[in-house]
Amino acid sequence: MVGAPPESEGALRVTERIHANLPLMSSAMVKIAELLLDDPSAPIEMSITELADRAGTSAATVTRFCRQLGYPGYVQFRVGVATDSGHGEADDNRWRAAMSRTLDPNDTADDVSRTLLNAHIRSLRATASVLDPQVSARVAERMATVAHVDIYGTGGSSAMAEEMMTRLYRIGVNAHAWGDVHAGLASGSILPQKSVAIGISHSGRTKETIEMLGRAKSSGAYTVAITSQSASPLAQVADDVLLASVPDRYLHPADLSAKHAQLFVLDLLYLLVAQHDYTETVARIAATDAAVASHRRPD
Repeated sequence: MVGAPPESEGALRVTERIHANLPLMSSAMVKIAELLLDDPSAPIEMSITELADRAGTSAATVTRFCRQLGYPGYVQFRVGVATDSGHGEADDNRWRAAMSRTLDPNDTADDVSRTLLNAHIRSLRATASVLDPQVSARVAERMATVAHVDIYGTGGSSAMAEEMMTRLYRIGVNAHAWGDVHAGLASGSILPQKSVAIGISHSGRTKETIEMLGRAKSSGAYTVAITSQSASPLAQVADDVLLASVPDRYLHPADLSAKHAQLFVLDLLYLLVAQHDYTETVARIAATDAAVASHRRPD
């Protein structure tokens, strides 16, 4: 559940919260989301019953929808919508120019830079807003206390898996990254029961990653999916799901804002694992730093 909407300048707007929470919504709530994405100012003029009727759902579902976004009820949700609508035409034009369109061939380098920055910031904020801290802590606890961690990912997600493996290994976690499906299936088939297997896929539909995580699960491993879709095939294989949310697709399916969302999730897990035995973590990092010190050039 998302917390109360923050009042800071960097708080997510209502439409951003809707995009970020879509993977978590029931089919009834998705109807409300689609209505509001098409007509964001509708709640300003409608009662909760009117909005429910127009969306083809119930007032109780509208209330659950508001709470899913982090608002205590419909009244507070309407205030959020009204606040967003009050930013003015100039701000709305800037929003459309920087946030709500793909890049134009004639955009300047400054335009591209601004759009890209906003895309990545939105991805991180959206991920932070939907990431369940209790699930994150549970996954990290398992990772810190098992004898073996497998991390699966292909394509761009393979780089994420390799990065996580390297960081975990430095603090004493016996982690292995697999981007090749043959090697990953082989590893997954011989995992001891008290192992953790993590599959990384933005879409959650990468066949090879699904197969590797499924094989690990059949061996008795505790399985985790890091994906943007809670109802995806990869998520269905996993015991737990951590959402790396990307509200909009700005550039193309391989947009690096998706990778930054994945890195946010992985970095959180790494830090939580490191906390598990902080003294030992510090000692291991110091030892590895000392081992490579002679290969660093002096200032």
